[in-house]
Amino acid sequence: MNDMEIRETVRAYILEEFLPGEDPAQLTDEVELFSSGILDSIATLKLVSFLEERFGIAIAAYEADSHNLNTIESIGRLVASKRPA
Repeated sequence: MNDMEIRETVRAYILEEFLPGEDPAQLTDEVELFSSGILDSIATLKLVSFLEERFGIAIAAYEADSHNLNTIESIGRLVASKRPA
């Protein structure tokens, strides 16, 4: 799975789980998920659980922060860095 496919998988999950009925075009790779209110603490836990299960990775508690999970782009980078080469 390449970076684009990872981002599209994450985007689809966020739209389905946290933004049902929203226009998918509005959720770009750069939308800030925390400051826009899409992710809160509970949503972050759900997202981390999804990422770990879907991509077969482990995300440490210190990695589940706004630096790594604030945009689809940063989530994609985190997932790609955790996946085996």
